[in-house]
Amino acid sequence: MNEPWMISNLVVVAMLVGAVGVARAIRRDRLWLEASRDLVRRRPVALVVIALYLVVALVDSVRWVGGAAVGGDAVAAHEARSPIDRLFAGSQEKSYSAPFAKVEFYGGAPLEHPGKHPLGTDVLGRDCLYLLLKGARVALLIGGVTSLIAIPLALLFGVSAGFVGGKVDDAVFFVMSTLASMPALLLVIALVMALGRGTLQVCIALGVTSWVNFCRMSRGETFKLREMEYVQAARALGVSEVRIVFRHILPNLSHLIVITFVLTFSGLVLSEAVLSFLGIGVQGSWGQMIDRARDELAREPAVWWNLTAAGIALLVLILAVNVVGDAIRDVLDPRTLRENQ
Repeated sequence: MNEPWMISNLVVVAMLVGAVGVARAIRRDRLWLEASRDLVRRRPVALVVIALYLVVALVDSVRWVGGAAVGGDAVAAHEARSPIDRLFAGSQEKSYSAPFAKVEFYGGAPLEHPGKHPLGTDVLGRDCLYLLLKGARVALLIGGVTSLIAIPLALLFGVSAGFVGGKVDDAVFFVMSTLASMPALLLVIALVMALGRGTLQVCIALGVTSWVNFCRMSRGETFKLREMEYVQAARALGVSEVRIVFRHILPNLSHLIVITFVLTFSGLVLSEAVLSFLGIGVQGSWGQMIDRARDELAREPAVWWNLTAAGIALLVLILAVNVVGDAIRDVLDPRTLRENQ
């Protein structure tokens, strides 16, 4: 039960259950239901693109034991593999091959699977489409998990500083100012080197360094919300401070939480690509594909398909997330709604 592949399957189940719960909650709330419908009307294509990435990532996260070979190498019977691993089992070539090629790119030797690599193969003969699909899980994992680390941290410190004020606000402001004065990339690199180069370690490093901006925003909004009449009325009725925060402050920050999650996601995925370019990213990511493609472009003739495939995959995901993020801001932010009316 403690095996990583079992944990991966449990995470998938938890995400699906959570998605069903969120969908039911949206259906029960008229305002969120109308906002969701408006979002679908505004950006249907971008939402479909993100949904496809999510499906690929979830399918790659489901794993079980048993099967044949992956990439031409025999795999131990106890090793768990995803449906994507099984789909590309035995697809590895000896070296480079161009998209839909029938012979090797260098040397011209016949391929074992001629014409069956739509995006070509890399220096190790691995199918680039296979690497591209595997990278979707890493990208969504980096963006999603890191956001789930950074946003709660920002809310904890920002709401505490804005609602309590005084010495708590001074302490939080000092920490924010200190972190903001440090070069973010150097701090991330230092944390990754200290924690290790695993996926979870990279998520923690990015999360610890990504909460400052939203903390500043939530702190300012809490300053305004704590002076509102309904908050003052709740205090006059003897409602506890904790209940006021959960009943009146956090619900009024919900639109900012959703917007920040979506817009922060793309920045975190790009940050991982930068780390991979520097040689300390996550194994199997698109950033790692781009990093490996640097030397391949210097060959004669150049091997261009690795970089092109990873770059387009990264571009499409970031563009779709940013488009949906802008639409969510327009739908949920009351100030934007008033400006558009």
